[in-house]
Amino acid sequence: MARAGRWGRARAARTSAAGPPGAVQTVDDAAPAAPPATSASAGAGAGAGDGGSEAAPEPGADQAPGPTVETESEAEEPSFQLRNLAPFLLIRAAHPRQALVTAVGMAIAAALAGRPSRELLLVLCTVLVGQVILGWFNDLVDRARDARHQRTGKPLADGRLDPGTVWFCLALAVFLVVPLSIANGRYAGSAYLISLAIGLAGQWVWLRKGFFSWLPWAASFALYPAFLSYGGWGGAAKGAPPELLVTGLAALLGIGVHLLTALWGLVADNEDGWTYLPLKLGLRIGASRLLWAAGTYTGLVLVGLAFAGTYVGLAQEPL
Repeated sequence: MARAGRWGRARAARTSAAGPPGAVQTVDDAAPAAPPATSASAGAGAGAGDGGSEAAPEPGADQAPGPTVETESEAEEPSFQLRNLAPFLLIRAAHPRQALVTAVGMAIAAALAGRPSRELLLVLCTVLVGQVILGWFNDLVDRARDARHQRTGKPLADGRLDPGTVWFCLALAVFLVVPLSIANGRYAGSAYLISLAIGLAGQWVWLRKGFFSWLPWAASFALYPAFLSYGGWGGAAKGAPPELLVTGLAALLGIGVHLLTALWGLVADNEDGWTYLPLKLGLRIGASRLLWAAGTYTGLVLVGLAFAGTYVGLAQEPL
């Protein structure tokens, strides 16, 4: 019966194709036609029925694309960030912590020397502007090195701050620091401007990477007592020369500050082949011990300056 049914269905198919419309079919011959299959189901059926004589379609060829899920990493960062504004980037490039510590320290020293309040504010502003100039110039000189070593917190190195903007602001700061310095008195202003020029010269890499890198720091800090002892209010102010003991201790303080500030760049400086004093000491005793030694040394020098200022005084007899 199974064979007869199969042949009957085949004969019915041929009859329906060739016969006239309206021809009567038997129940056995009137098998319902299968609905047209999609390419995916047809390929699957062929593979199952005849051992896969036809190639199956590629996976997902007829599938509708699903919804795209945007991951957090692909999300765009906000275009506006307060920290990326030019004024904040300029402050960051000026080494603000070192600038504030130095300016406040000089104002405290002037207060201990008995200077009036208006002169304390003048000293603070003068030194702060000078330190900002040194910070900007340092980042301009080290821009390529900082970018190569991928140092963080350097807006000039990572491209967030344009060098032309910094050069323009630095020029404005120079035009500001000159009258501020002279307002402390001609002798005092000259001492501070010479100190600032020495600090700028000490930023050049050829001088900083050698053994005598400490020399500009010592010479620059040695002029700070003269800036305070000669200082007063107005360009006509004329004080007295500083005590030699205080001047020598200030030079030693500059060496200590040099050791402390150089600690954070020892790895990069070693990679560049520098041979300056902090790196030699760091390689010999280790960075952690150098930090402890430099901090202890700087603290002892500050104590010595306090005793010298108390028992010897800042200035000699007036000229």
